Amino acid sequence: LLRRLAGRLRMPIVMVEPDGRLVYCNAAAEPLLGRPLAQIGGMPLPEWYDAFQPSDADGSLIKREDHPLNVARTRLQPCHRRFFFRALDGTKRGIEGTAFPLVGQCSRHLGAVGIFWEDAG
Repeated sequence: LLRRLAGRLRMPIVMVEPDGRLVYCNAAAEPLLGRPLAQIGGMPLPEWYDAFQPSDADGSLIKREDHPLNVARTRLQPCHRRFFFRALDGTKRGIEGTAFPLVGQCSRHLGAVGIFWEDAG
C-alpha cells in the first residue's frame, strides 16, 4: 500500500528493510539519487553510505548511525536533517530529509521510509 502511495507522489520517497537494504524508491527519487532504482535496487545502506558520502555543511562526513534512515531504522525514531551528498551521477546536492520507522501490527519492525528533497537555500 505504501509503495502504491509513494509511486503517485512527486516528492522523493525511499524505503529500506529492517536490515537496511534499499527496497524501493519512487520515480521522483531517481533524479535525486542519480540513477534508476533498477541499477541500485537492493543496495545495503553501508554501500549506500559509501557511495553517497553524506556530509554536513562544513564538509565533515555524517556518521552512519546519524543518517536519518539509520536513525529511523535502528532507534525507531523519526529524524530530520539537512545534509549534502554526491549523487551517483556525480552531482553534489544539498538535501533535507525526514525519515520515520515503519512499524506494523504487533509492533513488528518493517524498516524505514525517508522523504527527501533538494534544499533550495
